[in-house]
Amino acid sequence: MSILVVAEQSNGSVKKATYAALTAAREVASATGLPIHFFAFGPGAAAAGAELATYGGASVLVADDASLQNTLAGPVGAAIAAVAKDTGASWVLMPSTTTGKDALPRAAARLGGGLASDIVAVRASGSNVAFVRPMFAGNVLATVEIDTAVKLVTVRTSDFAAAAPTGSASPVSTSASAIEAAKGASGKARFVSFDASGGDRPELTEADVVVAGGRGLKSAENFKSVMEPLADAFRAAIGASRAAVDSGYAPNDYQVGQTGKVVAPNLYIAVAISGAIQHLAGMKNSKIIVSINKDADAPIFQISDYGLVADAFKAVPELAAAVKAAKG
Repeated sequence: MSILVVAEQSNGSVKKATYAALTAAREVASATGLPIHFFAFGPGAAAAGAELATYGGASVLVADDASLQNTLAGPVGAAIAAVAKDTGASWVLMPSTTTGKDALPRAAARLGGGLASDIVAVRASGSNVAFVRPMFAGNVLATVEIDTAVKLVTVRTSDFAAAAPTGSASPVSTSASAIEAAKGASGKARFVSFDASGGDRPELTEADVVVAGGRGLKSAENFKSVMEPLADAFRAAIGASRAAVDSGYAPNDYQVGQTGKVVAPNLYIAVAISGAIQHLAGMKNSKIIVSINKDADAPIFQISDYGLVADAFKAVPELAAAVKAAKG
């Protein structure tokens, strides 16, 4: 038996969400005494594997193959299941990202395993391990156990610190079975196109600073003219409330919240966001929260470290200009 951590990488660099998932895996390992293996997939996986080798795993398996390039759930899920079988994994952990939420249920179905999604804590009593996961927009925390032989978990990475390297070198090898499984699992879904709406900005869940706009910005044109200069000033990723996305002000991949992306940057600036509970569930673990809203009674202020009651159309350009001036 063992623990398998499925790593996400981009162009050979391991995404930091993986190291948060590793922290959860190390807690499971501490309780069970089981070794940890890593699996990285897609073009660039070999370079990512070399990075993972310094994190104390028993082994690192990679599938550096074009069949896994577009992270479709079918091929990725099949590859994960193949590696889980090869390593004798009784636990499989993966970041609760879009890819993780899409692919790990496929792997669970192939392995006949139970799945706990979006866990925020590990609870161990001796060798027995349970997980805590939020329900009802975080108003309820459920403690769950998985009774199947293979247990799969997606980890809400905003609730775990990134694991540190150990310095020890793990063997890295190619998983031929993962590549074979991926190629045989094309399924009925096919990749059509990829549109990187964020441009050169950091990815939303990886960014140290996130600036997010809400429905109070009133139009897509206003959202762009207010939020982009602010993001440029802070070198930040741009997020949005569900209300702003539903109103057509921002694309779907900007959405932060219970039904969007969960973030925990060092700095989160909420602009014209009232603070619906669904939005708070996606950003409340940010290290510092700054809110700008003309409504002094907006719920967002209740969880903010700093609040400014002001018209966003006036205050935000002034803030962006001040930050740029301070940076020279």
